[in-house]
Amino acid sequence: MRNLVICTAIAIALSLPVAGVHAQSKYPTKPIRLLTPFAAGGGSDLLARLIGPPLTEALGQPIVVDNRPGGGGTLGAGLAVRADPDGYTLIVVSGSYGANAALHDLPYDSVTGITPIILIGTTPLVLTIHPSLPVRSVSEFIAYSKANPSKLNVASAGVGGLDDLAGELFRLQTGATYTMVPYKGSGPAMTALLSGEVGGSLTTLVTSIPHVKAGRLRAIGVTTPKRSRALPDVPTIGETVPGFEVVHWYGLWGPKGLPKDIVMRWNREVAKVLHTDKVEKWLEEQGLEPAGGPPEEYVNRLRIDVDKWKKVVKEAHIVINK
Repeated sequence: MRNLVICTAIAIALSLPVAGVHAQSKYPTKPIRLLTPFAAGGGSDLLARLIGPPLTEALGQPIVVDNRPGGGGTLGAGLAVRADPDGYTLIVVSGSYGANAALHDLPYDSVTGITPIILIGTTPLVLTIHPSLPVRSVSEFIAYSKANPSKLNVASAGVGGLDDLAGELFRLQTGATYTMVPYKGSGPAMTALLSGEVGGSLTTLVTSIPHVKAGRLRAIGVTTPKRSRALPDVPTIGETVPGFEVVHWYGLWGPKGLPKDIVMRWNREVAKVLHTDKVEKWLEEQGLEPAGGPPEEYVNRLRIDVDKWKKVVKEAHIVINK
């Protein structure tokens, strides 16, 4: 009898790891929340909704896009950081995430306090202006701002966002004079620009390019070292302001401690989606270069941005938000 009890106990003990592995292999077993830290209509929102349906099909569970705007993207990022590391809450962020690490005193480390999954794509910001503004080039924009220091307002997607700090970098390198007006996301910022509420914006191609092509806005410069394939006739800002460069990007990450098998599954599935005909066509139309690659590639991009924007914050004497 005693031997029977011992054998039964051993059998149960041996079965537990196998059951655990089997349960984990079933991931996912319920809907997955995909956070975006800006309002609907912004670049991260559009991208999340683009990749959501094919990922739903690949993973066999609904991908629910959840917009959580506020704090220049820090509200949504904070929710993702505090979520359980079980793979059911992830977030698509833009380059503003790296900028926020420089401007805000965050309760987590933006590089080591998360689990990076994949760099989705890179793109320039584009300096766009309302057609009512008598400006047709970067040099004319700089001259107009200096001649009208109290008249020119420039929209951003939020205080401390990438476009907000790009605006500060532009002022540092050119001496341009204007007032930065923050909104809760690139969608609302674009609405303000289209209505003429503000005169210009350094925003993503994803949100601005349809309006530029329709003639509702005028694009006068892109922030990457090379011209965008989506707007090949628009010069780089660096052609007028040597050394000026801002690379915008989109990436996917989860809470710290996310299991490696879940990370690598998402990495593989997103990489596959990025190279489908539908997504590749959309990315090209929006001026986005698909990235992909291992999680480490995303971490390296993030570290570069955090270091760069910390220098801008210091040189521009920007007060860090506590």
